[in-house]
Amino acid sequence: MKPLTPYGCQAEQPWRKFCPKRVAELEARGQWHPMLLEAEEKTESEVDSLRRHLIQQGLTAQQAHYRAWEIVRERYLFLPPEK
Repeated sequence: MKPLTPYGCQAEQPWRKFCPKRVAELEARGQWHPMLLEAEEKTESEVDSLRRHLIQQGLTAQQAHYRAWEIVRERYLFLPPEK
């Protein structure tokens, strides 16, 4: 099994806390780890793409990375709580 990157590790506990039903369903189907891998891959790809765009817009590399991270992390890693 491929180990998680820091992005996947950051997502694991919040998902378990705020989306326990979804996590239980994913675990039951054997898709929990693959879903974390997918989330981290999408996050890494989109952060990189957005960071490059923001640098072209005049931000420093550090500013661009931080801003891209703020935007993308909510899409895949820090999901809204279940209702």
